[in-house]
Amino acid sequence: MKKVKVYKNFINGKWVKSHTGKTFENINPADTTDIVGKFQLSDERDVNDAITAAAEAFKTWRLVPAPKRAELLYRVGQRLWSDKEQHANDMTREMGKVLAETRGDVQEAIDMTYYMAGEGRRSFGQTTPSEMMNKFCMSIRQPLGVCGLITPWNFPMAIPAWKMMPALIMGNTVVIKPATYTPLSVVNLIKALEAEGLPPGVVNMVTGSGGAVGSPMMHDPRVGCVSFTGSTAIGRKVSAACAPDFKHCHLEMGGKNAIIVMDDADIDLAIDGCLWGAFGTTGQRCTATSRIILHKKIYDKFARKFVARAKELVIGNGLNAKTQVGPAVSEPQMNTVLEYMRIGKEEDGAKLLLGGGRVKGGKYNKGWFTQPTIFGNVTNKMRIFKEEIFGSVVDLIPARSYDHAIQLANDCDYGLSASIYTKDVNRAFKAMRDVYTGIFYVNAPTIGAETHMPFGGTKHTGNGHREACTQALEVFSEWKSVYIDFSGVIQRPQIDNQ
Repeated sequence: MKKVKVYKNFINGKWVKSHTGKTFENINPADTTDIVGKFQLSDERDVNDAITAAAEAFKTWRLVPAPKRAELLYRVGQRLWSDKEQHANDMTREMGKVLAETRGDVQEAIDMTYYMAGEGRRSFGQTTPSEMMNKFCMSIRQPLGVCGLITPWNFPMAIPAWKMMPALIMGNTVVIKPATYTPLSVVNLIKALEAEGLPPGVVNMVTGSGGAVGSPMMHDPRVGCVSFTGSTAIGRKVSAACAPDFKHCHLEMGGKNAIIVMDDADIDLAIDGCLWGAFGTTGQRCTATSRIILHKKIYDKFARKFVARAKELVIGNGLNAKTQVGPAVSEPQMNTVLEYMRIGKEEDGAKLLLGGGRVKGGKYNKGWFTQPTIFGNVTNKMRIFKEEIFGSVVDLIPARSYDHAIQLANDCDYGLSASIYTKDVNRAFKAMRDVYTGIFYVNAPTIGAETHMPFGGTKHTGNGHREACTQALEVFSEWKSVYIDFSGVIQRPQIDNQ
């Protein structure tokens, strides 16, 4: 029997066991006989140790010149690049998505690391003339202290890097709780930081459940910021936990993203985009395409071609180069998706065009595989139209006109990502204006964000902050306005210069 490796928490520069002495198993969702590793089942005592270490490390890390912090991040990016293939294989084993996508996940972490390293010599403030004589005005950023990061399982290295790298370049220290389904990818990220000489306590990792680890982290008054990616329901709890201490709270939550395909669209291009948007990462993206709004003139043609193409998708273990769609990340996630398939079948008027159940037989019996599923004739009164599924299910929705399509796209509690396929540039620009989301694409699917653009959504998707780009610095810093008076006398703005 193969020996299963046991991984430890990372606190104050050391790999340590949890106070509970208990562990949990990380299981390959494509092959449940494959145990990726055992990880610490931590509790509030471990969280306290990590926050204490981070608070102490902040005293010196904040004083390290930002360009020097940047040099460390550059080296981390290089190390991640050199180990990219191994990290991708580890990620596919623990999360399930295909190797091409896990390579992209690691690359996104590399890109973010390099991008934020560049901010070590930027992080610009402003200088501005004073209204008074012999007086100088400027603004600068200052760090917050300890930042608590709670990260999801669908992008298990990219999203931790999205949060960690801007926090570090601003001079903050970090305590991160990885998703319980995908802790190994965060271990690999932290090992890269450790190997490049990150000082003890600057980054700490505690594994375990949200209740035992995440809750005490976000309630601790020593934590100045909590950045969370996950469900809207949990996001509300995070927001409530942060409110009493007025700590920075960044929430990136659900999506119910729509692609609009107009009657003048390149149908084959739109089908390519909808297949990738709907079934890439098995639909387990907050930006996944779950609603396809089709002009009535092309509805039948699109549906026929789309179903035929989806039937050809290869389902299987993501480590197989031929696989296009991997498993659900876990049995509970699979069961949630299967429940929505059942709901869709019972919706009055919806038509099941493809799939609708679990993939069974042979190798599939060892994993959590669901069929690519397409429902037709969906309306905005149906649950499968309104609720986030986070799996391999997509709706086809007929629209009478452009205005009707926009109305349908906006008829949603979420506002993360949307797209339109059209050859009419005027219509494309109108859609950019009229669809209320944080991300918008023209002639491309709802997935494909790049690290130098702000990432986030509107309505129940987020709370106004953004990840990536320079906008991420707003989450992990505070502005300080500085006035230097060299007049030698007391000067009173708005009074002495009337």
